[in-house]
Amino acid sequence: MVSTLPVSLEDIRAAARRIAGRVVETPMVLSASLAEIAGVPVWLKLEHHQTTGSFKLRGATNAVLSLSPAERARGVVAASTGNHGRALAHAAKAQGAVATICMSRLVPENKVAEIRRLGADVRIVGRSQDEAQQEVDRLVREEGLMMIPPFDHPDVVAGQGTLGLEIADALPEVATVLVPLSGGGLAAGVAAAVKGVNPKTKVIGLSMERGAAMKASLDAGGPVQVEEMRSLADSLGGGIGLDNRVTFAMCRELLDGVVLLTETEIAAGMRHAYACEGEVVEGAGAVGIAALLAGKIRTGGPVVGILSGRNVDMEQHRRVINGEDVAFAEDTA
Repeated sequence: MVSTLPVSLEDIRAAARRIAGRVVETPMVLSASLAEIAGVPVWLKLEHHQTTGSFKLRGATNAVLSLSPAERARGVVAASTGNHGRALAHAAKAQGAVATICMSRLVPENKVAEIRRLGADVRIVGRSQDEAQQEVDRLVREEGLMMIPPFDHPDVVAGQGTLGLEIADALPEVATVLVPLSGGGLAAGVAAAVKGVNPKTKVIGLSMERGAAMKASLDAGGPVQVEEMRSLADSLGGGIGLDNRVTFAMCRELLDGVVLLTETEIAAGMRHAYACEGEVVEGAGAVGIAALLAGKIRTGGPVVGILSGRNVDMEQHRRVINGEDVAFAEDTA
């Protein structure tokens, strides 16, 4: 089944060989507090300990290394909600290439500042990922830059899938893997990896209620546009692209379900990560914990939740941890 899809298990294994030594093989730890709540062993994959603070470095590194020297010399470009931009800036710099990152005004300033620090050319365009992508398309068309998108690219998906290989190797008996879901690069790659090793493993995508593009697209039977809104899980924002070529088909084929979470539930996940696990994670990285706390996951065997990123605005994190009101009013400005 997996071999007929755009990214195969062998593609993911090749990516693992390519990026070895350039990314961190992140730890997996047993959570006693979540196991007590869920009634089964719950493991947390600490991918927020990755260099650049999120899983995105895997896909960006694999994609940059897959380019020819001539292609890298032209420079790389991408739209990003923050974490992919940071990863691509890091991966490009490591190979002596120039990265241009296009972002909307919804991207938190802490993420924008870090991308600039890594030496990338930052372009702030519009109020959505789709508008930022229009600038990417212009730069590709007019200046010849090489586009490395945040999710809808075989090399990016294969790189993200290396995280799934690590889970399958560390816990062969895993019954359910909880994966943050946005454009589907991580979910598609992880699902292809863990199901390629053990087809019985279930993979559940997790997103926020406010603008979950992949969920809306799966429900509609094809890619659709959604309104992009502010959320604690800002890294899960943005569309999947109406011309999606890779991740929609893979998520449709491989995901065993999608669970949506409220802002209150995401905040509870962030608080639990900090208070009970000693981990600082952004909203998108806390959705697995949030879903378990909310009782939205049912499984008869071991669970792995991926803590996908730590690049949170620390003032926002402080407010969440202190239990302050974190609900986002509809932004009409």
